Amino acid sequence: MIEQVQQKVRELLEGGTIQGFLGLREQNGHIVPYLFQDPKDLEGMSLGDKERPGDARYPLTKILLTLARNDPGASLGILVRGCDERALESLAAWNQLDRDKVVPVGIACPRELAEECECERPYAREPVAGEKTEPVAFASVARLEELEPSERMRHWLREFDKCVKCYGCRDICPVCFCRECSLEDQNLIRTRNLPPENPVFHLTRAVHMAGRCIDCGLCEQACPAEIPLRTLYKKVGQIMEEEFSYHTGETSQKPPLQIADEQ
Repeated sequence: MIEQVQQKVRELLEGGTIQGFLGLREQNGHIVPYLFQDPKDLEGMSLGDKERPGDARYPLTKILLTLARNDPGASLGILVRGCDERALESLAAWNQLDRDKVVPVGIACPRELAEECECERPYAREPVAGEKTEPVAFASVARLEELEPSERMRHWLREFDKCVKCYGCRDICPVCFCRECSLEDQNLIRTRNLPPENPVFHLTRAVHMAGRCIDCGLCEQACPAEIPLRTLYKKVGQIMEEEFSYHTGETSQKPPLQIADEQ
């Protein structure tokens, strides 16, 4: 699998299609993000565990956004799974990336990893390596919907009260692109306490993620308090689909909330 990705990236670099490729490599015993610019360096490329390619979880699109902002004229390639590809589309829809200057090299995650992540699309649309597997249902939203509204409210308040305000969810999110974060804006939050108190912190961020969240689960993985953030944002995504027929990262149309801002 890694050989197929290396070959594709080598062709892109040697042909001048891209000036760099954002992927992963093993370094000092760890898998880390790396910008490949010399085809000779591709021998050190990694996709994570050999048995579970795609398991090394990094917000590569967030790193790509920083690179693109620093050098807007550069054409860059990037390693993508299904969730990474959705992040690319979401950032482009919000006018943060020029999709014409980004070349995704996609892989398909193995079934075991797809089930572990409960992924709705565990593969890039046109994977260079790996075999597409079926989507995996995400059941936690349905379970919460069975509760009475008052019980659901108590559930979420208990979860939010675990929060230590580390901002890990925001900092790792591949589609958090604001240069000034609303969670640090005193005029918007209208509180003397920064970070804002619960549940304002998480409810504000949940609204902010409407039309942005691409269901990668990195926020939940990063949360030291183990708050089920993915379930919260999954529900926000369902509302966007029901009310606006908008599926984040799966369509090129503008997000409904962006259209509202322009009007």
